[in-house]
Amino acid sequence: MSDAPSHDLESRLITTGVERLALLGKHAEALMAGYARDEVPLEGLSTTALNRLLAARILWRPDEQGGVKLAPKVRELIAEMLADESRRHVNADVAETLELMRSLVQSYREARDGGEYWRQEQQLLRLRQEVDDLNGRFADAIDSLWRRLNGDFGFVSRLGDKIRENERAQKQIVRLLDGLALIDFDELIALVGSDGALRKLLFSGLQQQLTQHYTSLREVQRRMVELMARFRQQQSRSRLVAGMAGFLREHPGFVPGNYARRGEVPALVNRATPLVAAGAAALDHHPDSRALTELLHRLPRPAQRPEPVTAAGAAAPQEDALVAARHQALKEEVERFYLSVVDRGGEGVSALAYRQEGALEWGEEIWLFQVIAEFQGLPRNEQRAFRLSQQESQASPYNHLRLIHDVVVQLA
Repeated sequence: MSDAPSHDLESRLITTGVERLALLGKHAEALMAGYARDEVPLEGLSTTALNRLLAARILWRPDEQGGVKLAPKVRELIAEMLADESRRHVNADVAETLELMRSLVQSYREARDGGEYWRQEQQLLRLRQEVDDLNGRFADAIDSLWRRLNGDFGFVSRLGDKIRENERAQKQIVRLLDGLALIDFDELIALVGSDGALRKLLFSGLQQQLTQHYTSLREVQRRMVELMARFRQQQSRSRLVAGMAGFLREHPGFVPGNYARRGEVPALVNRATPLVAAGAAALDHHPDSRALTELLHRLPRPAQRPEPVTAAGAAAPQEDALVAARHQALKEEVERFYLSVVDRGGEGVSALAYRQEGALEWGEEIWLFQVIAEFQGLPRNEQRAFRLSQQESQASPYNHLRLIHDVVVQLA
């Protein structure tokens, strides 16, 4: 009985959406004329069609005296489809989307606990759509930046326009980075718990997409700096040429002097580095060969005779038995550590604290690595007897690599 209202709601949404899309297609010419101009021309629209478009919120009338205009959402939709960057506004409101995702996860978990499988599938579908929309908004924003770099930003003729476009793009990059920073994966992990579908959707897939967005933003910034440097270079050369052309217009009889015959050369012109004449000994010339022979005889002799160099012997192979013995000793120490966890009952035992108490000679990194490897090497039924928690932190705000500082093991 609970599925019937949901199906009715879905059918009403589909029916209403089909009607709205049909209105857009039926009056496409008038809507595109309104997009190109300031107002929608009413010559080709009947009173009934105009009222239907106003009721559907496709058109709106700002005031009674003014004309009819496109609704902002419809204008953005047309600009998105046409890739019209001058009228396109990208809105990546991450905070609102994350709040909606938290609500959907709670509804999904309630439906799962209550055994409402159809409602659970619907909430998972909506959650997947919200994640796709979030990634799509970031991808559209980055694509908009690329289009502006290759269009308005790359082909403006004035330095002021270039600087303003650069500041606008930089501010949009900052807003996108702030939006990406709002996504906290620690919070998402605690929110989804052990549900495999939610972890794959909100952790694995989302993290991979965000990594691509960070990489794309870095490429956009690199391209922007490259374009600005190239434009500065072209601007300096054009200013030099324009200044020389203005000087020649003011002094039409100016003739450049022969600076090579002047005794005092202006500092602005005297910028060339001195030439170093290349020289080489002609061995076929008798005076040169005699001078080279005298120079060779004057070279100082070494104070000590060079010692003969003996051939290096083959490197001694590493003792495999010694390596195996140390590895076996490390493994036995880790096994004793797990036995101490069993002896202490439900109390958690820190791996580094145990190493320090026992004055073990193993390094911290290899000790933690062996503790984790020993846990992962246990059978499934024995792994359930222990609970392993890692004390870790993020490497940097822009790198999602997790650094493990300590491991705490306790009985489940």
